[in-house]
Amino acid sequence: MPQNKDHGQAIAPAQGSRIDSYVDRYAARATGMVASEIRALFSVASRPEVVSLAGGMPYVTALPLDVVGELVADLIARRGTVALQYGSGQGDPHLREQICDVMRMEGIEANSDDVVVTVGSQQALDLITRIFIDPGDVVLAEGPSYVGALGTFAAYQAKVIHIAMDSEGIVPESLAQTVYALKSAGNRIKFLYTIPTFQNPAGVTLSAERRQQVLEICQRADVLIVEDNPYGMLGFDGEPMRTLRADNADGVVYLGSFSKTLAPGFRVGWALAPHAIREKLVLAMESAVLSHSSFTQLAVGQYLATQPWREQIKTFRELYRERRDTMLSSLEAQMPAGVTWTRPAGGFFVWATLPEGLDSKALLPRAVAERVAFVPGTGFFSDGSGARHMRLSYCYPEPDRIREGVRRLAGVIEQELRLRDTFGTGSSPERAGVDTPAPDIA
Repeated sequence: MPQNKDHGQAIAPAQGSRIDSYVDRYAARATGMVASEIRALFSVASRPEVVSLAGGMPYVTALPLDVVGELVADLIARRGTVALQYGSGQGDPHLREQICDVMRMEGIEANSDDVVVTVGSQQALDLITRIFIDPGDVVLAEGPSYVGALGTFAAYQAKVIHIAMDSEGIVPESLAQTVYALKSAGNRIKFLYTIPTFQNPAGVTLSAERRQQVLEICQRADVLIVEDNPYGMLGFDGEPMRTLRADNADGVVYLGSFSKTLAPGFRVGWALAPHAIREKLVLAMESAVLSHSSFTQLAVGQYLATQPWREQIKTFRELYRERRDTMLSSLEAQMPAGVTWTRPAGGFFVWATLPEGLDSKALLPRAVAERVAFVPGTGFFSDGSGARHMRLSYCYPEPDRIREGVRRLAGVIEQELRLRDTFGTGSSPERAGVDTPAPDIA
């Protein structure tokens, strides 16, 4: 055994090796925080020769970037000492008033005192989960649900129970039955997380009738609703739909964002919450980051004050409508029999279902080899189900790229169907935890 030269003490040899020498020191909640193979595969899928129908990235090229640049330069010239300084943990007061004006378009009447500005709505979701969830508490969520939310719930060790959906969103009977069964078994339901309008990933919208039913079920059961609404302004037919929060100020926490209607790079979102919850959110916000960027808040505020932002939203809506139509017509023309998909009335996503015996996660590496990418459905369920589903995004690629991407994907699916018919149904790959694609994919 080797000796220490200074003290003559024996040094025990290392017992093997490990990649992460800190693995025994992490908190229990960090155990599931691992990058999935899907995330690793998307580093390849981001190459320019690959048509990505995966990414949920807004088409920021449609912004008047020269105007935004001038706006930012003017902000620094006139208010640089304020923009580059610490700000309030709750957010800039004037921007909070402007946010109330934005929400008014969706039927919400709110006081700016109850708005908390956050680093995108993702941070708002993290803060809400942080202040409500103890390990083992139940979060109800649509099945499928937003992958970024599932990652947050997993990080705080929540137990996610999915509620059935159909073409009109959450099925109220499923919600009522699940709530009753969970409460009867002694589970603590902390909140229902929902994206009721142009849902990510399914693209469906909760109907007006069902919105009232969901509100009534949750009110009777004393279940808080967390309404995430990043796509609500991006409908292709008519005015924005009335939000859940518009009809229940005390039982709904509303999450909003400028990422889809302006640009995600500003990282400005917000939470509108009942007064007591708002107080906790501000404290949690301050403990996390003290305050977030005054610069980006003031830039967004100046954009809202000086630019025709409502017209810009209309520009985005028309652009995404064209791409939605391109995707739907391409799917109709090229997909083999047995593949089905949703028909979104807004937002970014189509949710496709493969024929029996096909697995979207197993299909992905073969699709990337054929230079097309999508997000497998397993990433949108906490229990790893959803293998026959995939999310297809139309927001970022140009229409001709969408057509080409669908053509390539249809060819891959046809090949898989031939293999299925020859060799029979294959087994699904084993998996554990929640798949967490990178931010540009979520």
